[in-house]
Amino acid sequence: METPKPPERKPRSDAARNRERLLAAAKLVFARTGPGASLDAVVREAGLGIGTLYRHFPTREALYEAVYRRDIEQLVTLGADASAARDPVAALRDWLHAMIDVVATKKGMIAAFALAADTTSAISARSTGAVTQALDRLLARAVAAGRVRSDIDGTELLLAVVGMCMLRDQPGWQASVTRLIDTLVDGLEVRRTGAP
Repeated sequence: METPKPPERKPRSDAARNRERLLAAAKLVFARTGPGASLDAVVREAGLGIGTLYRHFPTREALYEAVYRRDIEQLVTLGADASAARDPVAALRDWLHAMIDVVATKKGMIAAFALAADTTSAISARSTGAVTQALDRLLARAVAAGRVRSDIDGTELLLAVVGMCMLRDQPGWQASVTRLIDTLVDGLEVRRTGAP
C-alpha cells in the first residue's frame, strides 16, 4: 500500500522574504556587474548568507532563471496596471522605460544563459508572448484613444526597443536608450491639427 504524500506546505514568511531579497539583490548585481557577477556579491547585497542562497537556488542558472521570470512577471503586471492609466501614451512610454531595466538585467546574465541555451530558449519563448501581449494591449488602448498611429504592432515595437538596448554597451547606455525610446514614442504620437 502506497503511503500518502503529506500536503505541500507553503513557504514560511521569512523564507519567502529571503527569496525576494535574493532576487532583488541579484537583479541589481547582474545589471551593475554583468556576467562576471559573483554569488558572494548577491548575498552581500541581500544581507544574507551563501547557505540561504543555495537553499533557494541550488545553481547559478536557477538564480538567473528566477530573476528573469520575476522581471517578466513584473513587466506584464505593470502592463495590466498601466492599461487603467488616464494617459495611454504616458502609460506606453513608462512601460517601454521599464523594459530597458529588464533588458539591462538580461544583458548582465546573457553569458551565463549562453551556457544553457536550451533553458534560455524555453524561457524566452514563454516570456516573449506574455510581454508582446502586454505591449499590444497598451498600444491598442493608445490607438483607440486616437493618440498613436495604428500601423505598428507590439512585436515590431518590442524588437525596436530590444535592438536599441542590445546594440548599446558603453556605460550609461540606459539613459541613451531612454532618450531614443522617447523619440520613438514621440514619432508614434498622432498630432492634432493646430497643435504646436
